[in-house]
Amino acid sequence: MTDQQPLNADEILDVVDENDQVVGQAPRGAAYARRMRTRCAFVLARDAEDRIFVHRRTPQKLVFPSHYDMFVGGVVGTGESYDEAALREAEEELGVRGLPRPEPLFKFLYETPEHTWWSAVYQVRCTLPVAPQEAEIDWYAFLTEEELTRELGVRPWTPDGLAAYRELLARREAGDL
Repeated sequence: MTDQQPLNADEILDVVDENDQVVGQAPRGAAYARRMRTRCAFVLARDAEDRIFVHRRTPQKLVFPSHYDMFVGGVVGTGESYDEAALREAEEELGVRGLPRPEPLFKFLYETPEHTWWSAVYQVRCTLPVAPQEAEIDWYAFLTEEELTRELGVRPWTPDGLAAYRELLARREAGDL
């Protein structure tokens, strides 16, 4: 990509309320600028050796450019279900076809003074060779959980991905997953 315009700012998204009910639609850029609540799907992708797919977002991303993330995924499109978005986004970002349907784990509301979105968290096993989407991802590796834990304080991580990962670890520790 040669221009530095944010990716997908004009994509129309569903706007939802505090109960995750659709109350309208707005372009992605406007929704983010006005802190309208939208929907996202987060997918923790593991390879055959149980390592986690970790990547750095491109500088052209509208939200959290050049940040690292342990989830693939993204916004749920207008009229799309979380399950549909999870599979679509995982296949797009990993650059694969024929991925198993991601397994839903939990849903939580991500809120900061700048952003708010309902977030459905999934996991999937990807044994296919990956060819990540260059417009979205400019570096990637599969890391063990121990390697990922060591990197958490070193690199800039997407705040929503970090919140989702911490929630996943807390639920796993509590025996809820």
